[in-house]
Amino acid sequence: MSVPVSVEPPSPPPPRRSGFQTLRTQAASVPRAWLPGAVGYACLLIGLLDVASAVFPKLRRTRMHSFAGQLPGGTTTLAAVGTLMVGLLLVLLAHALRRRKQRAWRAVCVLLPIGAALHILRWHQIGPAVVSLVLLVVMLVHRGEFYAKADPRTRWRAVANLIVMGTVSVLLGLLIVSVRWKAEIHDPSMLDRLQHVVYGLFGFEGPIDYNSDRISDLVAYLLGALGLVTAGTTTYLALRPERPEPELTAEDEEKVRALLARHGERDSLGYFALRRDKSVLFSPTGKAAISYRVVSGVMLASGDPVGDVEAWPGAIKVFMAEAREHAWVPAVMGCSETGGEVWTREAGLDALELGDEAIVDATTFSLAGRAMRNVRQMVKRIERNGYSCKVRRVSELDPEEKFRIAEAAARWRGTDTERGFSMALGRFGDPGDDDCVVVTAHKAPEEGAAGEDTAYGPEDDLKAVLHFVPWGPDGISLELMRRDRAADPGLNELLIVAALQAVPALGVRRVSLNFAMFRSALARGERIGAGPVLRAWRGLLVFSSRWFQIESLYKFNAKFQPAWEPRFLVYPQTRDLPRIGFAAMQAEAFITLGMPKFGRKRQRQGLMPAPARPEVTEAA
Repeated sequence: MSVPVSVEPPSPPPPRRSGFQTLRTQAASVPRAWLPGAVGYACLLIGLLDVASAVFPKLRRTRMHSFAGQLPGGTTTLAAVGTLMVGLLLVLLAHALRRRKQRAWRAVCVLLPIGAALHILRWHQIGPAVVSLVLLVVMLVHRGEFYAKADPRTRWRAVANLIVMGTVSVLLGLLIVSVRWKAEIHDPSMLDRLQHVVYGLFGFEGPIDYNSDRISDLVAYLLGALGLVTAGTTTYLALRPERPEPELTAEDEEKVRALLARHGERDSLGYFALRRDKSVLFSPTGKAAISYRVVSGVMLASGDPVGDVEAWPGAIKVFMAEAREHAWVPAVMGCSETGGEVWTREAGLDALELGDEAIVDATTFSLAGRAMRNVRQMVKRIERNGYSCKVRRVSELDPEEKFRIAEAAARWRGTDTERGFSMALGRFGDPGDDDCVVVTAHKAPEEGAAGEDTAYGPEDDLKAVLHFVPWGPDGISLELMRRDRAADPGLNELLIVAALQAVPALGVRRVSLNFAMFRSALARGERIGAGPVLRAWRGLLVFSSRWFQIESLYKFNAKFQPAWEPRFLVYPQTRDLPRIGFAAMQAEAFITLGMPKFGRKRQRQGLMPAPARPEVTEAA
């Protein structure tokens, strides 16, 4: 009996590629870092030439200008208006094109042939039309270079666009009106010109009259085009779907907390990955994670990856793939030396020493000795003034006291926005943060003066607060330091000393204090024998300390005789440092851009949201 045997048909051979297809595939696989920038600047140049040719009448008087009379006047006028609109849009899209944005590529591919057709229709110049078409061909051939997705967005960009484009439209409108002064019937003033421009942007006739209907129509159409571009782009930005801002979901937070429970002792900044205004990416195995926020096109992470060191390379690869997908600049603030080595090895990035972290061993800390003399005297003096401290876990506080501390810390803040990104949690009293340590300073009100100016009456003796987040099972990291500005000097020293003396009873051995930027440069620059370059660099840092707490933080931390742990900035190229620095200052809230003060949400991440104050019922 024969058994049937199934024979699979042979698979067809792969299709043969022509030589052109092979070369095109090879060309697409080779990255060209310079190409998007070159295309973007070419787009910007074409857009500026289009705007200039529409605004200045002399630029249209070429050899072929005489043929323009053969076309209807309205045709050439509308072509000039279309050229202006296309030019403005090309200028707006040039930056996104340099950043490899896919939507910008699609829009420019539509605008370039339209602009070329308008140039030919007006019989103005063949050159710009040819350049536009050549650029279009280049963009089509290298379309693979423009792959980046859109950035997270908010509708406040519509407000910014309205302000910027409105200003540009008014200035261009004044230029359009001013260059045609020979055709004006009367001698209008600057106020008349401005009024004519504003009316024209809204489609109304202004106070200026021209001796030619064609010039009058051209000016009206150009001004209307400026108003239309401003209104159109603003409406698009306002009505397009809004993507959510970066946030840490409940599921991601649970995973990060699990990683911190197993590997949290590796990095003192690990707990700050739980900021709720950060997004998080996990390694393929889920054993490591990187939290980040996108600021001004920079994908900004802080500290080392959370989790198993062996899984860090997988998380870094996911991070870099996300940055490439959106054409963001990857950067890491405040990573350790081990983290810097892994980042530079796995991602091909470079590292720069940013400063040092002050770490104190609480089990060996003592006020004895000549080195601690100033701190010892300051602490004794402020204790004689009636101050005392309490060191507790946040879980030991009742809701009323949590509210008092949160409200006082917000009241003592000197800025509208809570500063901090890499070493700040941005919240207090959250149920998930019960392991945090809070240190409060108190002073009993003087007799006869209590209860008049305080928020809660005579019992409100709170004068300062420190807030520490967990650093593994035996460490804490300073997150917040606030005090009443009317309190006596030396209160911060008292808080730190009280914390260092009390936390060993809570099972804490390591205490991370403030981060001192450029600490090594300040220390070496003040030593004997320092060279002129080092002294000049130190002088610049001391001068900058007038606005940024550089020298003061270093000297404050040095009082407690800490061990210094270097921290690094990881970046792709030197030319990216200014952009990364600007984004870092935005993230740390040293620079605030965007919505006006009256439109901000009071309880958003970055401010300190306080728990709901419990209701107090009066006794009957």
